Parts: sequence; structure tokens; C-alpha cells
Amino acid sequence: MNAGNFSAAPGPVGVFDSGYGGLTILSEIRKVLPGYDYIYLGDNARAPYGSRSFDIVYEFTLEAVTELFRRGCHLVILACNTASAKALRNIQQLDLQRLDPERRVLGVIRPTVEAVGDITRNGHIGIFATPGTVASESYNIEIAKLHPEYAVSAHACPMWVPLVENRESDRPGADYFVRQDVDALMDTDSEIDTIVLGCTHYPLLYPKIRAAVPEGIEIVRQGDIVARSLVDYLRRHPEMERSLTRSGHTQYLTTENPDKFSSLATLFLGHAIEAERIEV
Repeated sequence: MNAGNFSAAPGPVGVFDSGYGGLTILSEIRKVLPGYDYIYLGDNARAPYGSRSFDIVYEFTLEAVTELFRRGCHLVILACNTASAKALRNIQQLDLQRLDPERRVLGVIRPTVEAVGDITRNGHIGIFATPGTVASESYNIEIAKLHPEYAVSAHACPMWVPLVENRESDRPGADYFVRQDVDALMDTDSEIDTIVLGCTHYPLLYPKIRAAVPEGIEIVRQGDIVARSLVDYLRRHPEMERSLTRSGHTQYLTTENPDKFSSLATLFLGHAIEAERIEV
């Protein structure tokens, strides 16, 4: 047994989010790696994370990661920009050595930033994200590491997640908030040619965002990028690939009401699922 008393047997890929948004990441991962097993954990009872402090997001995220390790996951994806921004570095640098140095936790910000360099034409990048992700400046910091010459403008969209979770994303009322935030971002830098949707809920607003964003500007959704990055990661780390089970099964866990979770998850996945309530 390792320090965390976790099973050494192969297990599923863990996918964690504060709520529902990470389902957009899971959906894309399953498209490119359909044969693997997955456990999705949404901490819906304590969502949203976007307005919480760094310490609290780190605490909650570490609890969820530890729970996924207990359930056999050797690899966990933080499919949440806020958790990636506020907790990933500490977990990677401080906790994995104590819990189990052979396990890995990956986020969504780094692969997104790496992809942006291949997309932008002029180095003017816009970021739409939750207030917590914007306040963390994680995208600014990561982009500056790879491309210090780029100009980055981040704008917080506090209304976008509630619009999605209240099933308003395809209704006319959402247009006002989307247009308001798009205009605010473009006012900060009229040369922006690439916009990153830095929250996993935002793809459900994509048609309205696309309609509001000026033509010629690329809009980056994270799901496909993170999925392709995971494929590359497993290719480069065959020892991790061997630690994953393959029966094509996905288990859905939530810290909130499972019927409520299953109902709204259908909006993100496009098909019905059954969820189980747990405590972390």
C-alpha cells in the first residue's frame, strides 16, 4: 500500500468539477478515448466555486481528488477552470508526494494556453471566465510564460453560469448579458483576434457568443483541446496509460441531489444519465 492507502490496481480516469460544466470536457474526452472507464464527480452541494477564496477552493478540490483516488483513479482531470486556477499547483507540488507520488492531477488551463499559440494571428488574446478565475490571473500568468509578448485581456462573466444552470442559455434574455460582456471585453482591446471560453459552462452559450463576437475572431472551446492533450499525455506516459481500466463505463457522482444532477446533466451531455450522491 502507498502512503494514501489507495489501491494499486488499475482504475478509471477521474474527472472533477465544482458542478456541471466539466461534463463538456468529459464529453469530448469520451469521443477520443471511448473505451476507457471514467468517474465524474461534481461538487454541486458547494458550487459555485468561482466566488470562493483560494484556500476554500483548494480545500474542496483536494477533498474531491482524494475521494477519486480512493475510488481507484490514478489520473484525475480538474475539468474546472476555477479549481485549476486556485488548487492545481498546490496539489501537484504539495499533496501528491504525500498522497501517492505515482498518481497525477492535470488541469485545463495549461493545455488551453498551449493551443492558443497556434490559433492567434496577432497575439491579442481575450479571456471570458468566472470572477475567481479572472482574479487568479492564471491565464495571464500561463500565457506570459509561453508567450510574454502577447497582450491578454480577461473579463469576468458572473451571469453566464447561472444562465446555463437555469436553462436560460438558449432564450432571448441571455442575449443581453452575452452582448454586454462581449462589448466590455472588446472595449479593453479592439485588436483581440482570439477569445478563450475559460469556463466549462460557456460552450452552452456558444451560439449567442458567436453571434455577438465580431467576425474573424476565433472562439476557443476547451473540450476538444483538453481531450487531445490527454491523448498526447497518455502517449507520452505509457505507465499511466497502463493504470487505466477499459470497459467503456462512466460513473456519475454528485454531492447534491442525484435526481437534480441527472436532469441538468442531460443538458450538457445530450443524453440521460443516472447519478449517485456521495459525501467528500
